[in-house]
Amino acid sequence: MSHGRKRVAILISGRGSNMRSLIEAAEDTDFPAEIVLVLANRPDAGGLAVAREAGIATAVVDHKAYPKDRPGFDAAVDAALRAADVELVCLAGFMRLLTPGFVEGWRDRMINIHPSLLPLFPGLHTHERAIEAGMRITGCTVHYVRPEMDSGPIIAQAAVPIAFDDTPETLAARVLSSEHEIYPLALALVAAGLVRVENERLIVDPSLPVDTADALIAPSFGG
Repeated sequence: MSHGRKRVAILISGRGSNMRSLIEAAEDTDFPAEIVLVLANRPDAGGLAVAREAGIATAVVDHKAYPKDRPGFDAAVDAALRAADVELVCLAGFMRLLTPGFVEGWRDRMINIHPSLLPLFPGLHTHERAIEAGMRITGCTVHYVRPEMDSGPIIAQAAVPIAFDDTPETLAARVLSSEHEIYPLALALVAAGLVRVENERLIVDPSLPVDTADALIAPSFGG
């Protein structure tokens, strides 16, 4: 907190692959965010043990305890976040649809990563659908969360070529590698206040370096 780092919670449902990349990035004390809580909706989520090993507080809000009560589940999650003084929320393989009330309560303070170049292929089975559509390029997207699934202003994207012999599994592995690169970058941009939303479009701080293709480049947090 000596640098005024933003307090971040990561919401997971499984192994927490993207969670790991965020935790590793935040181990650098110059990174503008610190992970203070990992919350899962499944008690057996593998990522919980990873978070505990990293010394991060964990919480479980079991969705099965709230049958047919999505608002009740969301209220319990919200209470856990606020009890931990969370400022930003990262969804990392969190497989629950959040209610509009919850999403609006964290508007412009909650981000998600999705394994496609949104707005293409929202929802599930993105890699199978990209291959079936004959796409030559796919990728991943980090975006602000909105009530509509896999929508919201885009913060960062990475493009991944599709090989002619790709299977959904081989393609998923390469896309996941790109996810691990752009999610920490996107969180850093949000936490450092280098991006903001205006009229549902991303506004980039003029001080942020850009290359000749106007692609976002990670600010240097080490030097």
